[in-house]
Amino acid sequence: MKEIVTGAEALMRALVSEGVTTIFGYPGGAIMPVFDALYDYTRGEHKRFDHILVRHEQAATHAAQGYARVSGKVGVCLVTSGPGATNTLTGVADAMMDSTPMVVIAGQVGTGALGTDAFQEVDLVGVAQPISKWSYQIRRPEDVAWAVSRAFYIARSGRPGPVVLDFPKNAQTHECVWEEKHVDFVRSYVPYPALNEQAVEEATRLINAAKRPLALVGQGVELGGAQQELKAFLEKADIPAGRTLLGLSALPSDHPLNMGMLGMHGQYSLNKLTQQCDVLIAIGMRFSDRVTGLPSTYARQAKVIHLDIDRSEIDKCIKTDVAIVADCKESLPAITRLLDRASHTEWIDAFKPYQEEEDAKVVEPAIHPKEGPLLMGEVVNAVAEATKGEAILVTDVGQNQMFGCRYFKFLHERSIVTSGGLGTMGFGLPAAIGATFGAPGRPVCLFMGDGGFQMSIQELGTIMEQQTPVKMILLNNNYLGNVRQWQDMFWQGRKSFTRMMNPDYEQIARGYGIAFERVKDRFELSKAVLRMLQSGTSFLLECLVREEDNVLPMTAPGKSVDEMELEIVC
Repeated sequence: MKEIVTGAEALMRALVSEGVTTIFGYPGGAIMPVFDALYDYTRGEHKRFDHILVRHEQAATHAAQGYARVSGKVGVCLVTSGPGATNTLTGVADAMMDSTPMVVIAGQVGTGALGTDAFQEVDLVGVAQPISKWSYQIRRPEDVAWAVSRAFYIARSGRPGPVVLDFPKNAQTHECVWEEKHVDFVRSYVPYPALNEQAVEEATRLINAAKRPLALVGQGVELGGAQQELKAFLEKADIPAGRTLLGLSALPSDHPLNMGMLGMHGQYSLNKLTQQCDVLIAIGMRFSDRVTGLPSTYARQAKVIHLDIDRSEIDKCIKTDVAIVADCKESLPAITRLLDRASHTEWIDAFKPYQEEEDAKVVEPAIHPKEGPLLMGEVVNAVAEATKGEAILVTDVGQNQMFGCRYFKFLHERSIVTSGGLGTMGFGLPAAIGATFGAPGRPVCLFMGDGGFQMSIQELGTIMEQQTPVKMILLNNNYLGNVRQWQDMFWQGRKSFTRMMNPDYEQIARGYGIAFERVKDRFELSKAVLRMLQSGTSFLLECLVREEDNVLPMTAPGKSVDEMELEIVC
C-alpha cells in the first residue's frame, strides 16, 4: 500500500535516499513545516540526521562547504525564505567558484502569494541562477523526490557545484503519494565527456619530446579522486609539479616532484621557471589570474596541454595547444600508459638556485626570526611542525590564508579548506566547523585574521553547542593585513580604514566556554601550540603578531609571473 505523506516528509525521505547524514541550517517561518518533519529524524532510535544549528545562514553554506571539501560528499543547508535565503547567496557563489558540491534548500511563501511582495518573499531562483549549477522551485509535493534526486545528481557529478531548491510553503504542507526517485540522467547535461584518444596521443607526443615539462596541479585532481593517478603520471615522466591553492593536498608536501605552490604568493622557482618550460601540463585547474599574472606574457614559449572536465575552461584564459576534456581520473592514466619513462634531472635541478634564494631571503626570516615580534609565518610553521602533516588546514581569507597555505604541510588528500575564487572573509570559522563533521577524528586547524574572525564570530555559539574541537589560531595584527600591505605597496602607504580596534578575545572565548591562550613571546609559542593540540576540546590561540608583517614573495598585479619580487620595494 502506497503511503500518503506531506511534501515536508517527502523531503526527509528524499534526503535519506541520497545518503545525507548532516544538515546545516537555521529555521524560520517559511521552512517551519520542514523543520517540524525534521524533528523526528534527529532524535530517538529512528534518528537519521545530525542537524547543526548555525548562528547565520551564510555560515550554514560555509560549514556545508567545509564538510563537502574534506568528505567528498554533498553539503546540505536548510534555511527559510527572504533574508534567510539571500544570506546563503555568498556561500552559493563561493561554492560555484570553487566547484564545491552543495544543495541549499530554502523555504518560500506559498505559490498563491508569489509575485505579491509577500512577507519575506524573494525571487530566489532568479537571483541564484547565475551563481549555481541549477536552481529550481518545487511547487508541488509530487515533485519533491524527483527534484531532490536531480539536485544531488547535478551537484555531485562532473564538475561539482551548488544547487538551490526553492520550496514554497504549500508544497511543504500538501500531501502526495510517496514514491522514491533516482535521477542519473539530465538531457543536454554531459557531466563526464568521452575521452578523446587522439588528444591523448597528441599530448603524449608533446610530453615525451619535452626537455623541460612542468605540471600544474589543481583541485580537479582531488575532486576526481585521482591522487594516485597523478603520482603515477608525474613519476613515470619525472615531471616537476606546482599546486594551486585549492590543489595543495592533491600531492604530498614531501613528494620529491612537488615544487610548491603556484601563484601570486607561491614559490619563486615555479614562477620563474614557468617562463622557461617547454611543455606546460595543466591538470584540473582553471588558470586563475592569481596563477597566471599578466596573461599575455604567461608561458608564451611553452606548448600548453590542458586536462579538465569542464569544456568551458579550455582557452578561457590561456590558449591551449592540446585539450583533453574528461575526468582526470580517466585522462591521466590514459596518458601515463603511453608515456616513455624519462629523467629530467637537469631541469629539476634548475629549481634549486631559486629555492635556495627564496629560502635565504624569505622563508628562513619568516619562520625562524631571531628577534622582534612574532611573525605569522613562524606561527604557521610551529603548528605545521607539531601536526606533522596529519591535520586539515582551514583558513579564512587574507594574509592568514597566504601564510597558512605557504607553510603548512600535507600528507593526506582532501586536507585543505579555503575560499579560493571568491575570497570570502568570514569563511574560515564556519568552514572549520563543517570540516570537523566531514572528517571526524582528524585534527582541524583554522588560521584566521582578526578581520575575518569578526565577520563570523557568532559561530563560536555553534562551536559551544556542538562541542566541535576546532583548533583556532588567531593571527592578530590589528589590521586588515592584506589590504594594508597593498596600501603600503601601491597606495603610497595611505592606510585608509585598515587599522582595527579589537575586543578582548579572551573574554569572548570564556563567554562561549572555549579554552583560550594568548601568546606574544616566541619562546612560549611551541608550548602553547602543544597545549592547544593536546586539548580534547575547541581552543582559541590568539597570537599577537607583528602589525606590518608582509606576505612574500609576491607578483604584483599586472606583472608577469617571472617578475615576482622577494622583497617589497615601496
